[in-house]
Amino acid sequence: MDRDAYRNCCSLVKIPRQSYEQFWSSHFVDYIDKELSYSKFFKKYLLPNHPCMFSRRFTEDWKCRKQWVTEEGKPNFQKLLQEFDETPVPVANCNAKEYNANPKQVMPFKEFIHYWKEYIQNGHSSPKGCLYLKDWHMSRDFPEHNVYVTPVFFSSDWLNEYWDTLEVDDYRFVYMGPKGSWTPFHADVFRSYSWSANICGRKKWLLYPPGQEEFLRDTHGNLTYDVTSAEIRDRGLFPHAEEACQPLEIIQEAGEIIFVPSGWHHQVYNLEDTISINHNWLNGCNIDIMWQFLQNELSSVQKEINEWRNTMDSWHQHCQVIMKACSGIDYGEFASFLKIIADNRMAFLNACSSGDSSDYPRHLSETLTTLGPYHAAFDLQRVAHILECLLCNEDFKRLDHSALTLQPETMLQQIRDTIQSTRGQHLLYQE
Repeated sequence: MDRDAYRNCCSLVKIPRQSYEQFWSSHFVDYIDKELSYSKFFKKYLLPNHPCMFSRRFTEDWKCRKQWVTEEGKPNFQKLLQEFDETPVPVANCNAKEYNANPKQVMPFKEFIHYWKEYIQNGHSSPKGCLYLKDWHMSRDFPEHNVYVTPVFFSSDWLNEYWDTLEVDDYRFVYMGPKGSWTPFHADVFRSYSWSANICGRKKWLLYPPGQEEFLRDTHGNLTYDVTSAEIRDRGLFPHAEEACQPLEIIQEAGEIIFVPSGWHHQVYNLEDTISINHNWLNGCNIDIMWQFLQNELSSVQKEINEWRNTMDSWHQHCQVIMKACSGIDYGEFASFLKIIADNRMAFLNACSSGDSSDYPRHLSETLTTLGPYHAAFDLQRVAHILECLLCNEDFKRLDHSALTLQPETMLQQIRDTIQSTRGQHLLYQE
């Protein structure tokens, strides 16, 4: 991040997001085929929460674009089998519906490839249904492979930074699916951003700007499973569907990367046999959207079990437990998440001042150095803002704070002290 970008956003309390009306009647997003600075991407796409597409030139040097793909542009089954063979992988059945998703099973990679070959030979059909390998943590299972490099535009990634620190999970995935495989209508985990790169094949994306999904709920308040289904035109089932705008329909070619912003619900189809890499990620630009999502999730849980509110002494804690079971995180872990992000950036800024980089994780050194001290300061200001919101939140106040490794008030003061000291040393005002 450069100085001008920092100065333009360092005083922001609420991220200004323009109306999404420009996308209501458009079928186009910006196509990026030339060099683009990180600061320009930050200002033009991250802050306003607008989608875009990067051309294949941004992935042309990736090993997987060469090793996983034949000269004809098809999945290289032989090479993939050599690399992954017996590896257990998660596979969804696109022909089955379980709640509002496709049920999954785990099978050996070679079994899925055997199925995929037969599926192609049978004219893209199978009595087993249309199977789709998805949400596979390939880079976690095979860290030595290094078959792709996260583009700098997507490198301010708090979500995976947090999980990498805990060494228990990540949100980096590989998808492999035959022609006709698809993903039902949804928004990404915690309302995160996502980026998705086609290694080979083509996808069709149907994207709805934030807020439009409210028109696509049935009479019970449930989101539609398939925005293209005939039942969505039944006003008795979906009384407001006609009020929704038409989706942005985007065709993604081999090698291209799509940036899907926070809270944009989408449905995705593989138009050919396709392999893709996808990351979910969060940072200072959309952490407020995550915080709003968590408040909405807790509110929904509270409504569901409100009848027991006066009969349970630990009702509020039970709401947190249920919320974590449903969404994957509760308020306490959210505070821990913010602490790790803040700690890393305070250590980085202090290291920039002292020249000693031993206090923050080595694997973050390259990323934080590339993004620079202005970005670290912006991140800290965003964490501070969310901490202030947490401290004013009645549900957070009711929690047992003794379990937290650092009290939010203390963390907030440390952040303020760090920003002030680095300003005093001219670190954030250097020419």
